[in-house]
Amino acid sequence: MGYRGKRKRARHQSCAHVSNYRGRRRFREPVLWGLAVLLLAVAVVCLAVLPGVRFSGLLALALAGLCGAAVFLGRWADDSQTGMLCQRILCGVLAVGLFLFLTVEGLLLSRGERDNTAIPADAVIVLGAGVNGETPSLILQSRIDAAEAYLERHPDIPVVLSGGQGPGEDISEAEAMSRALKAAGVPADRLLLEDHSVSTAENFAFSKVLLQERSVDLDSAVIAVVTSDFHCFRAHLIAQRADLTVIDIPAETPWWWLTANYYVREFFALGKTLVFD
Repeated sequence: MGYRGKRKRARHQSCAHVSNYRGRRRFREPVLWGLAVLLLAVAVVCLAVLPGVRFSGLLALALAGLCGAAVFLGRWADDSQTGMLCQRILCGVLAVGLFLFLTVEGLLLSRGERDNTAIPADAVIVLGAGVNGETPSLILQSRIDAAEAYLERHPDIPVVLSGGQGPGEDISEAEAMSRALKAAGVPADRLLLEDHSVSTAENFAFSKVLLQERSVDLDSAVIAVVTSDFHCFRAHLIAQRADLTVIDIPAETPWWWLTANYYVREFFALGKTLVFD
């Protein structure tokens, strides 16, 4: 093949290459913009309509922004080798992130769906959650209900109600749980109130002191930890760090959108615990 023939063939291949990129763009950009619009709609619903899912709304906003950025990165990749490299790096990071997310969510779901209510324990720790004034939030009420069922099945063991008082709360989380369990017929002398903690790590650290005062041998004792289903995996990890032997008593999260919100949020909370705590 002569020189002119080689140039003509190279020009033809280049034109085909550009045409292929443009074809991909024509397909890719509408999909990304459509996904961005869908995510914006989800964000509006989460932030303005559904209660208790603000995190999901903010995450949806962030993902919508990522879709928009991906459109412009794709245009850059069509015209630049550097852009193409950046696009591949982003795709790789997203693929790894998605794999980690699905793996961790599988672990969270597996731990949160276990039924350990038949397993006896030497003591119980109920982890607090939000209180609206003096009324337990839906999440806290679900933990109270799970604790009540476990205590009824396993009488005569002490229970620590652990949770301090936060913003917007007129009483501590421990006090709110105590009132509810007393009203349900749990004897007051079984209830130990730990009302100073503001984190899960403090829940366990301060609860240990109360259990030791009640003469519970923490070197050999098994502690039943009542918390929300999505929180069981991380709570178990933090309890082990506190040198406690625990079993998880999951409290089912009400409403499917709250369940989805908290399981997704827990992925990031677990990452924070593993890296920074």
